[in-house]
Amino acid sequence: MSLSATFRATKIPRTALPCKAAPSTVSASPASASGDPPSEAAAKKKKEAAAWCVYLIASSQVPRTYVGVTTDFPRRLRQHNGELKGGAKASSAGRPWNLACLVEGFVNRSEACEFESRWKNISKKMTRKRGEPGMNAVLQHREVALSRVKSFLDCSHLSIKWHSS
Repeated sequence: MSLSATFRATKIPRTALPCKAAPSTVSASPASASGDPPSEAAAKKKKEAAAWCVYLIASSQVPRTYVGVTTDFPRRLRQHNGELKGGAKASSAGRPWNLACLVEGFVNRSEACEFESRWKNISKKMTRKRGEPGMNAVLQHREVALSRVKSFLDCSHLSIKWHSS
């Protein structure tokens, strides 16, 4: 007895599989008639084309910083500050957060994530001076780490902006 004969009841017939869209339905939509992609494809394309950036935020309460990646920094900062849902758990203790540095111009998400990972990794491995635990010392530590990241990766196409608060 073959496998398909034994489990015939659980197999889904090919004719019963749902199709994505009938050709008449696609051509009937006004977006397709004009040659534009459907709304789902447009949203996906917009997400892919979004400019990725790496950001450094500094707590205004404790000497702490946070490095992250996003395509929409204003929304992401509001999430970190608890105004919107979705902020990182690691940043909930230092609220409110302020922008310290913004790195823009990444080709894609992969490049931005690699940059973020290197920045975090180098920051973690670097020794810190024990004398001054203030915010200036923490930001200087991140700035030195960023200069080391620039020596490892090609950052000529990136825009790095430091913000004073």
